[in-house]
Amino acid sequence: ALITFGVTRLKPAAPGVERSTLHTGVVKRGQMLRQVRGLGTLVPQEVRVVAAPVQGRVERVNVQPGQEVTTGTVLVELSNPELEQAAVDAAYQVKAAEAEYKNLQVRLDSDRMTLQSATASVQSEYAQARLQLDTDEKLAKEGLIPALQLKLARVRVEELANRLKIEQQRLAGSTQGKQAQLAAQQARVEQLRALARLNQSQVVSLRVLAGSFGVVQQVTVEVGQQLTPGANLARVADPTSLKAALQIPETQAKDIQIGQPAAIDTRNGIAQGRVLRIDPAVQQGTVTVDVELTGDLPQGVRPDLSVDGTIELERLDNILYVGRPAFGGSASTIGMFKLEDGGRMAVRVPVTLGRASVNTIEVLNGLREGDEVILSDTSQWDNFNRLEMK
Repeated sequence: ALITFGVTRLKPAAPGVERSTLHTGVVKRGQMLRQVRGLGTLVPQEVRVVAAPVQGRVERVNVQPGQEVTTGTVLVELSNPELEQAAVDAAYQVKAAEAEYKNLQVRLDSDRMTLQSATASVQSEYAQARLQLDTDEKLAKEGLIPALQLKLARVRVEELANRLKIEQQRLAGSTQGKQAQLAAQQARVEQLRALARLNQSQVVSLRVLAGSFGVVQQVTVEVGQQLTPGANLARVADPTSLKAALQIPETQAKDIQIGQPAAIDTRNGIAQGRVLRIDPAVQQGTVTVDVELTGDLPQGVRPDLSVDGTIELERLDNILYVGRPAFGGSASTIGMFKLEDGGRMAVRVPVTLGRASVNTIEVLNGLREGDEVILSDTSQWDNFNRLEMK
């Protein structure tokens, strides 16, 4: 009975583990760079959607996705016979209005010359009547003519003075009337010119231009397709202005702030950047973080390229840290196996962890500088507190 009781009090033997199959890390003190990492894609910051300016039928598609274009590159050619006919009609209406303006100008000038002639005639008669009145007044003083003749001369002068005044007013009024009629006709001409320019610009717009430098990402029309104004034709993106849209786990995104530095691995080089925007919504357990690329872009970078981004959160000075274990997260207490006896034995110890980074984590309690611990997954030995290293 005593032997049986003693055997039940014995602890289970420590299992043997191959040292080469385990990943270990040494506790260090110093500066720990705290980072978060996420996968994502490169997306253009400036995307121009080219739309159909007028109604028309697609006659030709001149570009394909991936082709570089400039401001004057013709993407799509449209046709619209009604629009072209309207432009021709508007041009002829402008010519007719311009001819009518010149005709009106000549007619008004002729009418003014007629009034000027009538005014000059009345003025001449008035001057003659005035001279005759002066003569009659001298003769009347000498009694050579009767008083009735003098009165008739005075009436004649007054009549011609009134006629001269009226003719002068008519002449002045004709000048103002001429300006008003010409202004009205000129406005009509300008209206038709504006309409002609609009129709002509619409005809020119049948050759749809890219409008900016970039790379064609998508062409959404086919030859023969009938389009309405505003229909999307293509998308043109600026390849020199890219950003990385990273998917960061929501548990790690809480400490990300606008302006934090980031490094984007394009598989062909590292591009430097900074956090530009943080999506306020969580989708499928991740938060979208936009990183603006500020440095020189590696060769071969293009939109929709898969990338791996690392965002620097902060630098922690003079702390204990160790490689991040396969189990346990930030601000938690876990059991870790610490190597002892020259690495021949591993003993489970409680360890309090603090802030975590991509590959390292802060040690708050349970370990000291220089301690070596197992970072591999040790869940298969949860029932043991000691491991024998082989």
